[in-house]
Amino acid sequence: MRKLFVFNSISLDGYFTDAKGDMSWAHKNDPEFNEFTAENAKQGGILVFGRVTYDLMNGFWPTEAAQQMFPDVAKGMNEAEKIVFSKSLERATWNNTRLIKDNIVEEMRKLKEEPGDGMVIMGSGTIVSQFTEAGLIDEYQVLINPIVLGSGRTMFAGVKSKVNLNRTNFRTFRNGNVLATYELVK
Repeated sequence: MRKLFVFNSISLDGYFTDAKGDMSWAHKNDPEFNEFTAENAKQGGILVFGRVTYDLMNGFWPTEAAQQMFPDVAKGMNEAEKIVFSKSLERATWNNTRLIKDNIVEEMRKLKEEPGDGMVIMGSGTIVSQFTEAGLIDEYQVLINPIVLGSGRTMFAGVKSKVNLNRTNFRTFRNGNVLATYELVK
């Protein structure tokens, strides 16, 4: 059975995007953190996105600029198997991407039952909240950035029931980021 992970950056006040939907505040050019993300990208697995995050990722990682700035991460992102959940997207054009348009909770249940590598959701607050509410996410990797946005979007908007988690790990980076990892209590 596959595991489903979330890897998201949030502000100190809990937002994964600011009030205008911008996430650029989360991307710092820091050698230690860049090395961490390059190693993470090599671990494989299926990348899972909602349409907005898919469009952002597809607009950057296949470009020459991404390959020059972050060659290892770009290679991993472009070669990885990807799933995008979207009712509005007509087709997925990024290499190795499968589009799922309907019944996303049931489709994710089916995907989790298959053998294979884990799956990681990046960004995609709408599907994070839906999969959280359905109890489908096994682990949350939350990168806390030392910034207060004041307002924005939380990745848990719409979650109605309490979700109990156990902290399994944390790591601090010189740039001020803190990675906290939590497992779902079952």
